[in-house]
Amino acid sequence: MKFIRFILRFLLSLLISIGIVALILSFTDYSYLIKAVSSTYLEGESGPTIVDHSKFENRLVKADRHRPWNMDPKMDFNLTEEEEEVLEKWESTAFLLIKSDTIRLERYWEDFSSDSYSNSFSVAKSLVSVAIGAALQDGCIQSLDQKASEFLPELQNSELENITIRHLLQMSSGVDFGESYGDPFGFMAKTYYGKELKELTLSKQAIHPSGEVWKYQGGNTLILSFIIKEACGKNLSEFFSEKVWTKIGASKDALWTIAEKDGLEKAYCCFYSNARDFARIGKLMLQDGQWGNEQLLDTTYIKDAFKPVNLADESGEITKHYALQWWLADFEGVGVRYARGIQGQYIVFIPDWDVVLVRLGHKRDPEKGVKVPSDLYEYLAIAHRLYLESQ
Repeated sequence: MKFIRFILRFLLSLLISIGIVALILSFTDYSYLIKAVSSTYLEGESGPTIVDHSKFENRLVKADRHRPWNMDPKMDFNLTEEEEEVLEKWESTAFLLIKSDTIRLERYWEDFSSDSYSNSFSVAKSLVSVAIGAALQDGCIQSLDQKASEFLPELQNSELENITIRHLLQMSSGVDFGESYGDPFGFMAKTYYGKELKELTLSKQAIHPSGEVWKYQGGNTLILSFIIKEACGKNLSEFFSEKVWTKIGASKDALWTIAEKDGLEKAYCCFYSNARDFARIGKLMLQDGQWGNEQLLDTTYIKDAFKPVNLADESGEITKHYALQWWLADFEGVGVRYARGIQGQYIVFIPDWDVVLVRLGHKRDPEKGVKVPSDLYEYLAIAHRLYLESQ
């Protein structure tokens, strides 16, 4: 009995201590840690997942007039045993290959299907870049060289006053936000689990002159989303729905996680959709921003969107693998353009092959600082085989 009473007293003391810590955190700048712990460790996870939408508030990105993909009636392009092993090694949940507007290969794992929501993580950065192209086409933004401070008075008369939309797209704003998902006290944790997106983002300071140094930072994408809201008079989800998602025949509404009820989108991540609808973004870019007979994205933007930034990074190396929030690669002598997320989410399009590739899943090459993750090359090899067999 003494032992049982000891255990009960210990558990009671532990619960009281946890309660006190939670109460203290709720009145400090670290209140987001309560959400972080409750949505990860208390659910058996060690960090963000591809199915986090159920843990947060989301805003609908409405779809309209679904236009199904063409389906290859034979579906005779199949994965080899080795390719299957590659996709399983990286814990894939979806793999989709589209050539000439026709689905040639489609595979799902676990409980995922063509209808399943999946977190895009940093693929969303490329979607925000698409939204900027739509804003230029719409006329609510006039030029990539407009200053962010024209739309955000908080930046006026500050050291960030001269940052342009182009600088933000290039990841050359010079602002030090912090990009580590592993730092529980860093910018990414605070914005992923916290609420004060705008205040936190616009309070950061510059460490480099704008337009001079390339440094990949999600805060740049957040500022772009703030600009869209101010310039176009709609929140990011509504604008993206009206100008892009409803135009490209998406099969279902997407979700964009917001920081709080009626709050701002976590624009650098957290756009949830399915493989088939993500592929529509690849097709839109493959077609230079045109869908059907309608030009959805500004043609000048399209010309700029995939030019390497050609700026030095902090080590002094010139950046040729990044453009306007899109990544660049070469494979088998052709140019590859793609969006990517931290757990191996990819939207890839290869103009020379007329191929769009989407891969979703839980795992990516963990090596830090690589220009092109090694797993992507393995997926491209499958796409290359499709191209060769289609000739």
